[in-house]
Amino acid sequence: MDCRIADEYRDTHAGQVAGEILRKCVHCGFCTATCPTYQLLGDELDGPRGRIYLIKQVLEGQPVTAKTRLHLDRCLTCRSCESTCPSGVEYGHLLDIGRQLVEDKLQRPLNEALPRALLKTVLPEPALFGPAVALGRALKPLLPSVLADKLPPASAAARPWPAGQHPRRMLALAGCVQPSLAPNINAATARVLDRLGIELCEEKKAGCCGAVRHHLNDQAAARADMRRNIDAWWPHVEAGVEAIVVTASGCGVQVRDYGHLLADDPGYAAKAARVSALCRDPSELVAAEGGRLRALLLPAERGKLAFQSPCTLQHGLKIRGVVENLLAAAGYLLTPVADGHLCCGSAGTYSLLQPALSQQLRANKLAALTAGGAALIATANIGCLTHLQAGATTPVRHWIELIDEALE
Repeated sequence: MDCRIADEYRDTHAGQVAGEILRKCVHCGFCTATCPTYQLLGDELDGPRGRIYLIKQVLEGQPVTAKTRLHLDRCLTCRSCESTCPSGVEYGHLLDIGRQLVEDKLQRPLNEALPRALLKTVLPEPALFGPAVALGRALKPLLPSVLADKLPPASAAARPWPAGQHPRRMLALAGCVQPSLAPNINAATARVLDRLGIELCEEKKAGCCGAVRHHLNDQAAARADMRRNIDAWWPHVEAGVEAIVVTASGCGVQVRDYGHLLADDPGYAAKAARVSALCRDPSELVAAEGGRLRALLLPAERGKLAFQSPCTLQHGLKIRGVVENLLAAAGYLLTPVADGHLCCGSAGTYSLLQPALSQQLRANKLAALTAGGAALIATANIGCLTHLQAGATTPVRHWIELIDEALE
């Protein structure tokens, strides 16, 4: 696709990256077949190809309108289109650039700006988010449905973190919302890895991965989050830590992208690339120890289970079929899930900012997950877990907790 980038963008890092991505697009339209919002709305501008044209117009210096922003806002950033694209168009990176340019050019009305400001202030800060969750649970009957929907019942306290020390050491990202919503996930990961001879620890100076602010178009603050994490982790990297384990696949995509997002930062580019290379989803680590894992699993028939593969796992991290094989090895009978490539509608803050579309997608996803009679739903991302659980009568768990229980 030819793009005559305007003078104000031509020599910028963003303009150069966008130009390279646009040149790969042959506007074939294969992406529309797997785009969740296009399937719901049937509007070309609510599919990847249409959004690419909108971003191209912005880069060429054409006026930015509220209509442009609306269609970019409606994108889930699920990257399903990237899995379909025969030309390898990095749509997610292009969308990040386009959204930031639109945000810089067009001021949002207060009714849009205020919720976004609150989200990017509260969600990434555990010291604010934790008390907000506790207060929200106490006042849940009084909250608007879009907020009450995101507050699962209080979960049980995390089970003990293993005390074992091993020559193999890895870091875990605690994250920002997961410790308050599901504190057992990282502890379960630590217990599973401990049984496999790997010590897992968290670095308290690290915090939000940056995804919340990045996808709310505050890329300067997101880059500050990334630099803080790199600074916190770097002494461990220099000491030879084997991997940085991210148990929420949404955060995993962000950390895996640090090298790209900080490529133009001379002080952090090399370190960011190293951190990205060390980033691992727990499924990659557990699968690599598959033989040892199977020797430790207690044989049992654990019933029917449906696995919801988050978009960030299958389209972002490109991990497909790995978790399913691990759950099958643990004794679960996995039921088929129709249209497993489609988003559940969580997509970070999307479920709060685009509730109508999000809830339609959730209803479709839950119908597919429960069609096979599963007694349990498993997933790999805290956002998907809480979003699905709010609309489901079937319990929703993180898959690593099920592996942990199968090893007892």
